[in-house]
Amino acid sequence: MKVILLQDIKNTGKQGDVITVSDGYARNYLYPRKLAVEAAGGALKDLEVKHAMEERKNDKLLVQAEAIRTKLEEAVITVKAKTGVGKLYGRITAQDIADALERDLGVKLDRRKVHLNDPIKSTGNFEIPLKLHKDITIELKVAVVGE
Repeated sequence: MKVILLQDIKNTGKQGDVITVSDGYARNYLYPRKLAVEAAGGALKDLEVKHAMEERKNDKLLVQAEAIRTKLEEAVITVKAKTGVGKLYGRITAQDIADALERDLGVKLDRRKVHLNDPIKSTGNFEIPLKLHKDITIELKVAVVGE
């Protein structure tokens, strides 16, 4: 029996996969737990429409990421912070970098796209990776200066 998986199932398949399983497995396990639906005409068409919509959305996000990438490739963001002797009193986080991007360049970016392993605790120049899209990652130049 062919079924469309509604969720990821270990050792069976991922969400959206059309797989062949035994009748008993489908009737007694997958259907009652709402893990799959029968791969009939209407369900297959719905799956195709859903895939097409996801692909269009992904293409739109890719175009937006390319536009942001061209803006940020050569940009240098300056972040000001209070300092002691070569060290910051606080720290520069991913949210601070996202705020500086919006303030300086007008690029609104979610802080989760800024891949900062550890907060910045000193002044200087840094290259911070930004994951704009699953296929696009750039290095943003950030200069941390004291006030």
